[in-house]
Amino acid sequence: MKALILVGGFGTRLRPLTFSIPKPLVDFVNKPMILHQIEALKAAGVTEVVLAINHQQPEVMLNFVKEYEKKLGMKITFSQETEPLGTAGPLALARDMLIDESGNPFFMLNSDVICEYPLLEMIEFHKNHGAEASIMVTKVNDPSKYGVVVTNEATEARVESFVEKPKHFVGDKINAGIYLLNPSVLDRIELRRTSIEKEIFPKIASEKKLYAMVLPGFWMDIGQPKDYLTGQRMYLHYLRTNAPEELLVSGDHIIGNVMADETAVIGERCLIGPDVVIGPGCVIESGVRLFGCTVMRGSRIKEHACVSDSIVGWDSTVGSWARVANVTVLGKDVHVADAEVYSSGAPIKELTI
Repeated sequence: MKALILVGGFGTRLRPLTFSIPKPLVDFVNKPMILHQIEALKAAGVTEVVLAINHQQPEVMLNFVKEYEKKLGMKITFSQETEPLGTAGPLALARDMLIDESGNPFFMLNSDVICEYPLLEMIEFHKNHGAEASIMVTKVNDPSKYGVVVTNEATEARVESFVEKPKHFVGDKINAGIYLLNPSVLDRIELRRTSIEKEIFPKIASEKKLYAMVLPGFWMDIGQPKDYLTGQRMYLHYLRTNAPEELLVSGDHIIGNVMADETAVIGERCLIGPDVVIGPGCVIESGVRLFGCTVMRGSRIKEHACVSDSIVGWDSTVGSWARVANVTVLGKDVHVADAEVYSSGAPIKELTI
């Protein structure tokens, strides 16, 4: 079985992290974002993954592929566009990579999505309805901010239409960015900039050949910092329930769900959590307060500093008594001076000690 992952975005919403590395390789809970999806695909029986990349993504993506092809025992290839092709055009470009004599359906995923990935259940769902395409949907409290997937009341699962940011309630299910498609869908797509959500799926729905599976559990598009941190909180809660052994930290200095790589060093009199991820090789000095944040590989948080609701990028330093708060994002190799305060990414003042 095969899959295509859309990774062609430029990651502008996650800058400055994406100044140093392509967005799919930005760490999420101590592994590259895209690796969560590739591992889930492997568990569902996928043996070949096509990464639909843009024309500006650097060689670091190639190095990632070489490393994880070997580790996972999967074939991972690139389909590289020379101009932006939207969300459907990359399927046309990768057509020959996705079609084989088996005629099996293939997965398509947006790389920003984090969830429980019930892909085996989706395969069964697709077989049972026997139509051309399946999309995964998730329920939200405020559908007015999204494109809503309207399903048939009688069948519940068959998609009737899509309504973009409705002013009146038409449903509470939105596109979760995970699809299972028959090869015949490729015949509907021209090699040009095309939207699968706005052009291809509405056409399939009008022919009563599109069905929606409701995603169980959590879901988040982690393509921007605030949602990244919300997704991290959801993911850590999921681990606490389903794989508590992956939350490697416990003790009197830990509150709630905390993940720390085994190579991280945590000093005395710290208070860490809830909802914190600490990467490999990090040093958390004494008296530090961390909550609702991620500290990426090789970073150092100096004594009595506080990091809250923020992202500290690789190999960065937060000085003694400094404060980093309110969805601040530090890129790679950034150094916050002693007693400095950063809120929402902006320096506020120096603390008087």
